[in-house]
Amino acid sequence: MIHAEGSLLTVDVGDRSAETHDVDDVLSSFVGGRGVGTKLAHDRIPFDADPLGPENALYFTTGPLQAATMSFTGRMNCTGVSPLTDGLLSSNAGGFMSRPFAATGHAAVEVTGAAEDLLGVVVTDEGVTFHEVPDLAGATVTEVGDHAEEHHDLGPEHVAAIGPAGENLVRFAAIMTTEHRAFGRGGLGAVLGAKNVKYLAFEGDSPPSVELDEETAMAVHRDASTADNPMKDAGTVSVAEYANSVGALPARYFHDTSFDAVNDIGSGAVIDHKYKKGTCSQCAFACKLPTRDEESGLTTEGPEYETVFSFGANADVDEFVSIMKSNDLCDDLGMDTISCGDAVAAYLKSEGEFGNTDLIHDLIEKIAHREGVGDTLAEGIDRCHDELGVENWTMKGMEFAAHDGRALNGQGLSFATSNRGADHMYAEMYQLEYPLVSPKKALDPEGLEGKAERLVEMENKNALKDSGVLCKFSYSMMTEDRMEGIFGADYEDLMALGDRIVELERGFNNRRGFDRADDDDLPYDLPGFDAALSEYYEVRGWNDDGTVPDDVGGTPAAGD
Repeated sequence: MIHAEGSLLTVDVGDRSAETHDVDDVLSSFVGGRGVGTKLAHDRIPFDADPLGPENALYFTTGPLQAATMSFTGRMNCTGVSPLTDGLLSSNAGGFMSRPFAATGHAAVEVTGAAEDLLGVVVTDEGVTFHEVPDLAGATVTEVGDHAEEHHDLGPEHVAAIGPAGENLVRFAAIMTTEHRAFGRGGLGAVLGAKNVKYLAFEGDSPPSVELDEETAMAVHRDASTADNPMKDAGTVSVAEYANSVGALPARYFHDTSFDAVNDIGSGAVIDHKYKKGTCSQCAFACKLPTRDEESGLTTEGPEYETVFSFGANADVDEFVSIMKSNDLCDDLGMDTISCGDAVAAYLKSEGEFGNTDLIHDLIEKIAHREGVGDTLAEGIDRCHDELGVENWTMKGMEFAAHDGRALNGQGLSFATSNRGADHMYAEMYQLEYPLVSPKKALDPEGLEGKAERLVEMENKNALKDSGVLCKFSYSMMTEDRMEGIFGADYEDLMALGDRIVELERGFNNRRGFDRADDDDLPYDLPGFDAALSEYYEVRGWNDDGTVPDDVGGTPAAGD
């Protein structure tokens, strides 16, 4: 099985030191990306670590596919203990940073400790330098990119940065790269902020050499270039109208499951405002969304479907340019648009202010700077819903994405079992239930019978892709044969690797107190849910209380 090549670089920002470690055994066993990040975190972060304490660490990891020129490989992973969910969490971002990162010669960069002064950290194949940047206190992501260009001669595609939200420890703060691409879910930007690190930049001339099956790689690249796919025109928003028609688009803080004005904010609006093609490194699929409003001059990248949901339907906003502005503010201030939009929608519901676009944009600013009610909302819905007097639309502390489980029941089960919380990308069961796959692979969206086994396969497959690191939008082109060709292993072995990764995450979180009660907390009822949850544990070989048996995934961490 192919795997990432390179060392682990440990950067302790507290004492401004750096050292490299040989992790070939971890790389060969866990491939790269999320797998390697999860294994390193499991073994090196104490199980009782405070997410915002110096003992927590962030693991930036790349995979073997970042040494290739194949489409769908312009992504990388970040892993740490989440200040939003309090569990181990991985997030990955697209854009262009994965290649400069891989060129440093490191397969993984561990950031630990906490600095006394606000720092920028530059990692190259020749070493690590630390830069005090007091002038960047409160700076936006764009301003950090300008600083890196001026002081390090490195463009934003080399930079992982936080905005004011990360510095102010907003629990859903993102780490941004290439200005508009995000390690978005779970608040890892707050972890970087707690370490007093404003940015990391990567540059080098020591890329790894990984042998990839060229015939398979070229076939995927060719299909990415020639595929007739609506995502090439409207990105993920291309699903908006269909999701709405089947009752899978939440609206007005989850009160409804469809939105009458979807045509005003859906794929047509994106196409009207998109002014050029956008992509990630090496990818011919080009599904990104550079958009511009000619009247106001507002230019951004996006919004994607989840932002159209969170700042559109869920906030009862039918003005596309308002959603563009919300998207741009979140990118520049450094926040996950899903969690931020849901928190804003919760406040709008509590105040009877649905559709108030001026208030929405003001709240985004207040959250990022923890001013006034923004300080409350910055804690996330799980921690403030009682104060607001609204229902708690979270799982494991994470705000819900769209693709509503009340219509897509397998996706509802997926929101429950996901180690990451209410995140749609952990298993993507919605693909099977809309469906966005061939009829042979599709599932009836209603009911849960027989879906647990498919859910396990989807979770395992996505864990493998996140370890590659391979974009999930490759799903229509990534057959089992191609997966075997790309990774150089039998499909069963690849799924077994995915299973081990999910199990390590679950085992870590079990030691932090997570169990079945955290899975059994959906804010709506699904017929047959309890039986399906027990079946899911049985398929995985876990205990019926949602814990991993000690003899299956229970290797204690160094700090246990």
